[in-house]
Amino acid sequence: MRVLREILRQPAALLGFAIVCIVVLSAFAAPLIAPFPPEQQMFDGLTLEGSPMPPDAKFWLGTDTLGRDLFSRLLYGARTSLIIGVVANGSAVLIGLTLGMLAGYLRGTVGNIIMRFTDLMMAFPALLLAIVLAALLKPSLWIVALVIASVNWVQVARIVYTETCALVERDFIVAERSLGASHGRIIFFHIAPHLIPTAIVWGTLGIATTVLLEATLSFLGIGVQPPQASWGNIIFESQSYFTAAPWLVYYPGLAILLTALSFNLVGDALRDILDPLQRGRL
Repeated sequence: MRVLREILRQPAALLGFAIVCIVVLSAFAAPLIAPFPPEQQMFDGLTLEGSPMPPDAKFWLGTDTLGRDLFSRLLYGARTSLIIGVVANGSAVLIGLTLGMLAGYLRGTVGNIIMRFTDLMMAFPALLLAIVLAALLKPSLWIVALVIASVNWVQVARIVYTETCALVERDFIVAERSLGASHGRIIFFHIAPHLIPTAIVWGTLGIATTVLLEATLSFLGIGVQPPQASWGNIIFESQSYFTAAPWLVYYPGLAILLTALSFNLVGDALRDILDPLQRGRL
């Protein structure tokens, strides 16, 4: 409740939180809100020349190149982006948290092996590595989530490793060791709880990065595949109509921009609230 009260006191965070709530509710309620099924091709969804219909009373955001309602596809595309954002980013945070905590606690040979592997992964450009993995595997919703998780955990592991190295030198950890506490007890009951704020902040900020990366992969044609709606593949399918039907690019692009911006605003607010060094500045 304290975190929610702090967010409500910050205008930028409140705006981001409101947009996040709208996107999440729209995605969950897409079957109730969407006026048409996302794959339905309407007979009156194209002009006589075969071009997409501009926004009007029936098609609020116009239609795409196949005569499908763009508003309906954006709603279902929000589902795709949020599923990938939560699953991929949650997996990345879990992997990074586990490896970073083990490397910081064990150190020595095991810690060096884990962190050198992390450095090796950080040396590759994330987008290039994701493109290679997505091209090698059959693109689908869960494969895209797996690919994004496999390239986004390294930053979390590096941050968690640094924090764990500082925690293991604290007096309460030294006292637990002197009392004969097991490694599992120290890690799960004394180190992991102190890393929860970091995981929450990175989990929130990472959703924005994940949404952008998914949109990039879908735009390149190696992400979520049609007919399943995704904000990125909507732009990919409509790029040749950019000048003739600009709404096909503007609306999904605006959805991506607002979603990424809102999660970043909320993540920044959570960092300031949960970080003891930042808390006193608010």
